Amino acid sequence: MDHYDSQQTNDYMQPEEDWDRDLLLDPAWEKQQRKTFTAWCNSHLRKAGTQIENIEEDFRDGLKLMLLLEVISGERLAKPERGKMRVHKISNVNKALDFIASKGVKLVSIGAEEIVDGNAKMTLGMIWTIILRFAIQDISVEETSAKEGLLLWCQRKTAPYKNVNIQNFHISWKDGLGFCALIHRHRPELIDYGKLRKDDPLTNLNTAFDVAEKYLDIPKMLDAEDIVGTARPDEKAIMTYVSSFYHAFSGAQKAETAANRICKVLAVNQENEQLMEDYEKLASDLLEWIRRTIPWLENRAPENTMHAMQQKLEDFRDYRRLHKPPKVQEKCQLEINFNTLQTKLRLSNRPAFMPSEGRMVSDINNAWGCLEQAEKGYEEWLLNEIRRLERLDHLAEKFRQKASIHEAWTDGKEAMLRQKDYETATLSEIKALLKKHEAFESDLAAHQDRVEQIAAIAQELNELDYYDSPSVNARCQKICDQWDNLGALTQKRREALERTEKLLETIDQLYLEYAKRAAPFNNWMEGAMEDLQDTFIVHTIEEIQGLTTAHEQFKATLPDADKERLAILGIHNEVSKIVQTYHVNMAGTNPYTTITPQEINGKWEHVRQLVPRRDQALTEEHARQQHNERLRKQFAAQANVIGPWIQTKMEEIGRISIEMHGTLEDQLSHLRQYEKSIVNYKPKIDQLEGDHQLIQEALIFDNKHTNYTMEHIRVGWEQLLTTIARTINEVENQILTRDAKGISQEQMNEFRASFNHFDRKKTGMMDTDDFRACLISMGYNMGEAEFARIMSIVDPNRLGVVTFQAFIDFMSRETADTDTADQVMASFKILAGDKNYITVDELRRELPPDQAEYCIARMAPYSGPDAVPGALDYMSFSTALYGESDL
Repeated sequence: MDHYDSQQTNDYMQPEEDWDRDLLLDPAWEKQQRKTFTAWCNSHLRKAGTQIENIEEDFRDGLKLMLLLEVISGERLAKPERGKMRVHKISNVNKALDFIASKGVKLVSIGAEEIVDGNAKMTLGMIWTIILRFAIQDISVEETSAKEGLLLWCQRKTAPYKNVNIQNFHISWKDGLGFCALIHRHRPELIDYGKLRKDDPLTNLNTAFDVAEKYLDIPKMLDAEDIVGTARPDEKAIMTYVSSFYHAFSGAQKAETAANRICKVLAVNQENEQLMEDYEKLASDLLEWIRRTIPWLENRAPENTMHAMQQKLEDFRDYRRLHKPPKVQEKCQLEINFNTLQTKLRLSNRPAFMPSEGRMVSDINNAWGCLEQAEKGYEEWLLNEIRRLERLDHLAEKFRQKASIHEAWTDGKEAMLRQKDYETATLSEIKALLKKHEAFESDLAAHQDRVEQIAAIAQELNELDYYDSPSVNARCQKICDQWDNLGALTQKRREALERTEKLLETIDQLYLEYAKRAAPFNNWMEGAMEDLQDTFIVHTIEEIQGLTTAHEQFKATLPDADKERLAILGIHNEVSKIVQTYHVNMAGTNPYTTITPQEINGKWEHVRQLVPRRDQALTEEHARQQHNERLRKQFAAQANVIGPWIQTKMEEIGRISIEMHGTLEDQLSHLRQYEKSIVNYKPKIDQLEGDHQLIQEALIFDNKHTNYTMEHIRVGWEQLLTTIARTINEVENQILTRDAKGISQEQMNEFRASFNHFDRKKTGMMDTDDFRACLISMGYNMGEAEFARIMSIVDPNRLGVVTFQAFIDFMSRETADTDTADQVMASFKILAGDKNYITVDELRRELPPDQAEYCIARMAPYSGPDAVPGALDYMSFSTALYGESDL
């Protein structure tokens, strides 16, 4: 080992002096080291056909430890002891430790006894020392070696990969992209690096470990969960794992280096053959250009902006326009030179020129084909990237627009949802607020699609590696958080509104129940107060007894009424309890009634005060009605005697007036005796009037003990007096008529018999039909006009009846001697002379003044339309004459 290597080894191994102080302080690290060191040892031991299961147990006898050192060093160690005693095991372990020390490794605090005893810490320390010496120390990259060389190699290999920044051997490897980048850099066909995501470390690590084990013969030394689940993975475990990748890929690099050296040796050996040298040089240059150009064309490192990608496209166009055409000429010239060289060698009988390996025209053509393939792929990638960036810009702008629209819509919504306007709202207002909230919920649900679209756009921007994804994610997260908060506030407000609605509905139901029961109860109380205060008027003892019974029944209802009052007040108290318990802010009073509990209590108290007053009033009225009843019976006893007496006298007078016993003078005498007896009955009428006055003073208006009232008695008494007087007068008139007309007693009897016969109703009067029948029976043959004329004589007032006196007057006129009329008519002709009329002056001159005026007054209505003014014609005089008996 040269000085440089010794110095580097000593410098790097110096930290192992602190092994006892630092190693295995973290159980997670110990677990990772066990797994990694075991896998690393087995990767070498399997070459010898064996392996270990437990790192501290399987190395205790030293046999597998010595075998491991032989495999990794390629040297033979001293023959091991095959005994199973402790001394044999210590001997074998010492041989292994001596071999390690012989390689310039300074072992600190690691003895054979600790290894044989299975000391895990010492065993892991020993394996780590072996790994450092044989796997890491010999790594050299750009004048750096060991750990720094391995770290630099990792950085160089992963530099082109986004999201990969190797700075150490712990947290830089935690997301798994570093392992995947190393594999993809050397074997891109094994991993689709573009589909990996930094936020999915488990998938990345498992992919890298599985691919390495399957295709690179690198055993799985760690579990992805161990790395992800540890805040800071174990550095030694990571270094061991990464060194396996280095050694796996370093062989290919050495082969490439060897090929280049062979080409250079061949180029030197062909210096004398200028054409060969030119061919080799031109081929080498062209291949080198192709080699340099293809990585450039295969570089798929994306840019963040459209401008940067367009610059790459412009560079690619420059390559096609400026850089590639000369190389096309060089390729063509190379083929020409090769053909020329072969022709010259053939002409000089020399063996055909065989270009060095990889520089055949076919190789160049193949390389050129790869170049063009890479060129085509690069162009397609550029165009796809430009389209991707256009898509990203479009999506980003779409995200901003939708986010702005959504943020504008949500502005003020949280404040609106936090309002507690429902605390002072009425039930109808609560229902309106619920309807409004339902509309808002529908609006909220309608905006769910926009939020999902925003999240989907943000997700797509992340999947397309948008450069400003952090700000997009932050804004999207803010929108989602706000959306979740809006949902929670919406639900909370709905619950509050429904809870308030339920309380107000309960209160409303109680209010309604209160109103339904309070209104009739209040009406009952008002009716009761009205009835109790009503100034009742009764006229019978039965009425006052009915009022008393009704009052007693009313008093019997008072306990139930009091229960109803308490129930109504209980409803109001229930409302107050709900308001106090749930802190409900009532906006007003009961909307269904204006009746308050205070009014109910006040009216109830008034009713209670009115009941005893009503009792007293009914008692007093009962005593008064008993007194009135005595007055009724006293009046009824006399009225029931006087009333029938008057009726009897009326009937007797009627019989006297229609009977034909004796002469008219006998009837007149009999009637006057009747009149005297009636007048003598007047004191009893006066006594009844006195009793009636007492009844009136007592305000008695009816009497069930008699059908006769004082008014009936008075009317009957007056009718009796009038009837007897009229009957006497009728008899006197009949006597006058008889004497004036010369009617005999037999004729009067005949007239009476006819009248009585046709007075079918025995009322002392004939109606129109009876009168017509009477005239027909007496031989009158008359038409309607004649009968109407006769009715105008006997019934001038058009009452529809004919009295006996009118009948006698008519019959006496009809039967009287007609000579008087003829004499009067002859006198008219003498007075009129040759004229057909008599003037008023002539009439006044010939007749006495009173007779002349009387005649003029009676005849004036009969003046016809052709009468001479101031004169009476013959027809008018004749009509008046036959129409009036006085003339």
